[in-house]
Amino acid sequence: MAILITGGAGYIGSHTMVEFLNAGRELVVVDNFMNSKPEALERVRKITGKDFKFFQVDLLDKEALDKVVRENNIDSCIHFAGLKAVGESCAKPMLYYHNNITGTLNLCEVLAKYGAKRIVFSSSATVYGNPASVPITEDFPLSTTNPYGETKLMIERILKDIYNADNEWSISVLRYFNPIGAHKSGLIGEDPQGIPNNLLPYITQVAAGRRECLSIFGNDYNTPDGTGVRDYIHVVDLARAHLKAIELAETVTGIDYFNIGTGVGYSVLDIVHAYEKATGIKINYKITARRPGDIDECYANPKKAYEVLGWKAENNIEDMCRDSYNWQRQNPNGYDS
Repeated sequence: MAILITGGAGYIGSHTMVEFLNAGRELVVVDNFMNSKPEALERVRKITGKDFKFFQVDLLDKEALDKVVRENNIDSCIHFAGLKAVGESCAKPMLYYHNNITGTLNLCEVLAKYGAKRIVFSSSATVYGNPASVPITEDFPLSTTNPYGETKLMIERILKDIYNADNEWSISVLRYFNPIGAHKSGLIGEDPQGIPNNLLPYITQVAAGRRECLSIFGNDYNTPDGTGVRDYIHVVDLARAHLKAIELAETVTGIDYFNIGTGVGYSVLDIVHAYEKATGIKINYKITARRPGDIDECYANPKKAYEVLGWKAENNIEDMCRDSYNWQRQNPNGYDS
């Protein structure tokens, strides 16, 4: 029996593929390459020395998706595929709602049709909105501040309704905090298209000379140094959480929610200084105006993931910065290098 991975060529998807292949799992991967590159899949094969089936399929193409599931003995799914840029979601909300939600509905309908009722969903800490306090536990009130986050929260609610209607499902919702870092080989990593939306890819591009200066959006937040505080997690640790979640899904039914973070908050300037320490490279930065929707601080209480999944983060912030630098150094133009 095979595990279907949607969006497998993406940043988190490719790292998760490595962990699953190294664990001896059979994978079937779909991706439309809207946010990813085919080269990532070749790098996964190189790292693991193992092969997998791949189909270039968009989840909005329900007929093509049905064919993949029907013909490949799928029994479970890890669902990464989706548009993910906060700013773009504010500019193009209809695109995000149609792509992310309709694609997920198509996926769940096809999985149910063939009895593959195990799914791990790639959610986000954005579903907590602007939390009243930190650290955040899974029972905090849910709200969102942008259409991207709203699609994640809507899908969480859809999955809950699916389970309530059919108790044969096993659903794990992983609420990611801020994944950074790269595989230690330097062969796969985060390769954003255009100007990076996330902090560390921007820092690495400044370090590599691709960008002149890092813009830090606001230094007047209610935090120790005035810059926003977030929970940064190594992408390999995050990938391993999916393996634990699938192992749980294979033994129980139900729906459950897990924070996937380190439980430690770092400010933007903390990350800049940690990167400089890990690499010896000075990062030029300037303070600019706040971005709409940004909040003071957001970090996880990851205790539940440890108690239920047996998972915890193992890499520290220096590991994350060093591995990001190693990826960028070996691939100055990402997968197009």
